[in-house]
Amino acid sequence: MTARILIVDDAEGSRRVLEAKLTAEYYQVTTAADGASALEIAAREPPDIILLDLIMPGLDGFQVCRLLKADDNLKRIPVVLLTAVDSQEARLEGFEAGADEFLSKPIDDLVLFARLRSLARLKVMIDELGEHEESSRRMGVTPMPGSRLSASGGRILVVDDDRVQAEALSEDLSVEHRPVIETDPQQALISARGPIDLAVINVASRGFDALRLVAQLRSGEHSRQAPILAVVDPKDRGRLLRALDLGVNDLLPKPFDPLELRVRVRALIRRKRYADYLRDAVAQSFEMAVIDPLTGLNNRRYMMGQLDALFERSAPGAEPVSLLMVDIDDFKRVNDTWGHVLGDDVLREVAIRLAASVRAIDLPCRFGGEEFVVVMPATRLSDAERVAERIRDAISDKVIVSGDQEIPISVSVGVSASDGPDDRPESLLRRADEALYQAKSAGRNRVVIHTPRS
Repeated sequence: MTARILIVDDAEGSRRVLEAKLTAEYYQVTTAADGASALEIAAREPPDIILLDLIMPGLDGFQVCRLLKADDNLKRIPVVLLTAVDSQEARLEGFEAGADEFLSKPIDDLVLFARLRSLARLKVMIDELGEHEESSRRMGVTPMPGSRLSASGGRILVVDDDRVQAEALSEDLSVEHRPVIETDPQQALISARGPIDLAVINVASRGFDALRLVAQLRSGEHSRQAPILAVVDPKDRGRLLRALDLGVNDLLPKPFDPLELRVRVRALIRRKRYADYLRDAVAQSFEMAVIDPLTGLNNRRYMMGQLDALFERSAPGAEPVSLLMVDIDDFKRVNDTWGHVLGDDVLREVAIRLAASVRAIDLPCRFGGEEFVVVMPATRLSDAERVAERIRDAISDKVIVSGDQEIPISVSVGVSASDGPDDRPESLLRRADEALYQAKSAGRNRVVIHTPRS
């Protein structure tokens, strides 16, 4: 995955070497020689990732990072601090300043590119999340509470044949999370079928093939979305590369630093929850696009799409498409007499009775207000009429009970069927509406059919 990267380093030689390496890997690279220039460039053309030297004249890396994270337009850009001063204090200050990664010079190319791939995926998710939240606000939908995207309290599967090391990992993680230790790969696969936020796997394990376990987790239906943090021997380059190829998300070199462990775990869990959020948001957006929230039936937009598709697929000489237009009689009286809350109860109950009265192949929808439509594929007009009478009986024969109120309800139904290969959905709807008008004019609580070419 490529990305736009801003390199910020006062040392020209370091900038040029890093720029050449990244350009060779097809990243789009911009450079800055100091913190002030970096802030100007980021504001003008926001990058996807910023590689930021820690020790610089003027604004140092900590200060630049804090300014970036304080800017609403720039705060979502992942920042990697680069430093030759590899101390726990510096790392802690960097992460407190908002840095997403902390790499020591001289930079290991393998580790660098692994970090960049992971951060590029994170940036894509962050951007999609921001776009979804903005779209939700424009639609008047309240976004999911931010607390659900917290990186704490995760369920972590620790897989290691070294019980002592596994318990040390677990002890460090248990401050914030809920780790579970497995030393057997088959038991680990069983545990991974449950809801896990992260798998921490010692890929240097000698008691089992940890790389095979990684591959099995990546191919498993329940575990393929879970991020994997690989505990690695930094000297075993071949195993490192293979782990990355198999889909490991991040690397933790042995012997591990507890602070680095906690930071990497937080980052991976946060990224997973972003991904989960986005999947849920897409599903919710799709549901909002096709489902009427009050009745749970499909809405008018979805119905029109399905009706168009039915007409396009209709073969010459095939059974016609029939359509019922159902309208609640005197619904204004219901709202005026019992109020809109009970009116909504009536709409929901009518939808339930309507859906229970149609066939499995039929598509009941809320058309709008107190009107409903039933699309009936491959259905003759006479069969559609029988279904319409069944709907009318189911709704009209029994009062609707809401609280201590009993509300008598009836419906009128207009029925139409497609009329040859040149007919269109709009004409079918118009004819059903005309038949519905006749049913209303004739006294309501009845079914009227609009015969073809009548």
